[in-house]
Amino acid sequence: MRAGMDRKLSRSDVLKVARLARLKLSDGEVDDYTEKLVSVLAYVDSLNEIDTEEVEPMVHAVELSNVFRPDQVRASLSREAALSNAPKTDGQFFLVPQILDAE
Repeated sequence: MRAGMDRKLSRSDVLKVARLARLKLSDGEVDDYTEKLVSVLAYVDSLNEIDTEEVEPMVHAVELSNVFRPDQVRASLSREAALSNAPKTDGQFFLVPQILDAE
């Protein structure tokens, strides 16, 4: 299902996509979405007219940088402090409900 210069998006295309997405649309919504999607696809198709021959492919539109601080060894909480607010503990470990069957 490709709209654009060679084929116009049809109402049945929108109904098919809605069915695949498990969307229940009224007749008015189908007509509305058909019109809107035709407009979106026409805009995307117009982007093919732009000369991108000299543009280098990129993964992200903006430069990314790591915002994390460097790892540093620091003193951690004592066992007692870490367990002090736990709902359940045996004094050494956190006690949590079992979620997997023991086999």
